Amino acid sequence: MGTNDFTATFTVDQTPAAVFAAVNHVRGWWSGEIEGRTDHLGAEFSYRYGDVHFSRQVITECTPDSRVVWHVVDSYLDFVEDKAAWTGSDISFDITPIGDRTEVRFTHLGLTPDDECFDGCSSAWSFYVNSSLRDLITAGVGHPNPTATSESGQP
Repeated sequence: MGTNDFTATFTVDQTPAAVFAAVNHVRGWWSGEIEGRTDHLGAEFSYRYGDVHFSRQVITECTPDSRVVWHVVDSYLDFVEDKAAWTGSDISFDITPIGDRTEVRFTHLGLTPDDECFDGCSSAWSFYVNSSLRDLITAGVGHPNPTATSESGQP
């Protein structure tokens, strides 16, 4: 993991098992049309938000209560010059018990401040991870459809 990769971290009172289940319930916290299984090693799923964003991910790591990694095998971002900017990047969720709490560390490896989509993508990821996923973990209900979107749409 590079030092400039986009990362969001938060800590919750729930168990690593509860966090792991929420991360894998992608439809519960990420907006858009999601096709395919999102909850086991080797599964492939696609994400589409209108004509603005498409990506296809393969789950390359799925260690119960500990770590999930998606490898982006295909992508199309309408709002940047490099339409395939996400292709080849990895999206990871590290789940770490800290006392009786659990830390969640989200990283989009390859999404750095030098990327054209960094501002829009990092803003949207911040909402989905720090608000929607966190609420799914802590309250049982995520917010996959925000009322306001970033200028570039959604990740």
